[in-house]
Amino acid sequence: MRFTLRHLEYFVAAGETGSVTLASERINISQPSISTAISHLETELGVQLFVRHHAQGLSLTPAGHRLLREAKSLLDQAHNLYTVASETTTEVRGELTVGCMLTLAPMIIPELCHSFMASFPRAMLRQQEGNQEELIDGLRRAKLDVALLYDLQLPKDIVLEGLVDLPPYVLVSEIHPMATRTTVSLKELSDEPLILLDLPLSREYFLAMFERDGLQPRIAARSAYPDVIRTMVANGYGYTLVNVRPRSDLALDGRRLVRLRLAGGHRPMKIGIATLDGVQKSRLLQAFETHCRTYISDGYIPGMVPPRLDARIGEEVG
Repeated sequence: MRFTLRHLEYFVAAGETGSVTLASERINISQPSISTAISHLETELGVQLFVRHHAQGLSLTPAGHRLLREAKSLLDQAHNLYTVASETTTEVRGELTVGCMLTLAPMIIPELCHSFMASFPRAMLRQQEGNQEELIDGLRRAKLDVALLYDLQLPKDIVLEGLVDLPPYVLVSEIHPMATRTTVSLKELSDEPLILLDLPLSREYFLAMFERDGLQPRIAARSAYPDVIRTMVANGYGYTLVNVRPRSDLALDGRRLVRLRLAGGHRPMKIGIATLDGVQKSRLLQAFETHCRTYISDGYIPGMVPPRLDARIGEEVG
C-alpha cells in the first residue's frame, strides 16, 4: 500500500468541500499538497476521483463517492485507536471535533479549547462554527463529536446538557433616544427599526417574542453575522435583540453600544453541551464535557459577561 492516512485526509477534505481552496483552509494545508495527494491516490488506485471544473471547483465521480465513504470510515477507525488507548490508560488523548454556534464561538472557543489542551497536552481539539441546523447536522453525520449550542427546537436524537441561561436584552447605539433608559419593552420598540439576527432558529426565537405579545416588529435589516449587526446598531441604523453579551461594549468600528434590559420576562436561551443520543462517550469526550461544566456557568463564561455578574451590575446601576 503506497498511500497514507494523510493522503486520505486530504482527499476527504477536498471531497467534502468540493474545492482544493476550501479544503486547504479547512485543514490548514497548502493547496499544492492537497492536489498532489489527490493525484497520487488516483494514480495508486487507478481511478479518477474528481471531475475538475475550471474556476468552479471539484465534483466527485461515482468512484470518488464510494471511495470517500470508505476513506472516512478508515480515518474514523484510525482515530478510534487513540480512544481505545486512552480507555486503557489514565491519560486523556486523541482528537475531538467541537462545534459551536456562530454567535458564541468568537468569545467562548479560544479560551475554552486552549485551556483544555493546556490541561491535556496529548489531546487535540478541532473547532467548527455554524448555525444551529448546521451543528445538528454535523452531530448526526459524525462530523462533530460534541457541540455547544442553544436549546432551540432540538430534535429527539440530540441530547443537551444545559450549562447556563442567557436572557434576551436590547442593544442600541449610545446616541439612541432610549440609550439613557435602563429597561424597555417590546411594545415601545415595535415602531423602531429592528436589525434582526437572521440565523435559523435564532431568528424564530426573537420573532416569537413579538408574536407572544401580539406585536409586529418593523424589520429594517437582517444579517447572519453578529458583528455586522452590532456595527449597524452602533451607527444608528436601529436596535437589535441579543442574548450573548461580549465583555466589550464596542462595535468593530470603535463606536459604543448600550445595553438595555428587556421587560416582560421572556424565555432565555440556554447554552448546552450537545451530543448525539446513544453515542458511546470516550474518556476524551467525557473530559471535555467536564471542562465545559467548569468553564461555562452562571458565574463565568469565557469572553462574556455572565448572567450573575450582569444582574449585579444592573442592580447597582438601577
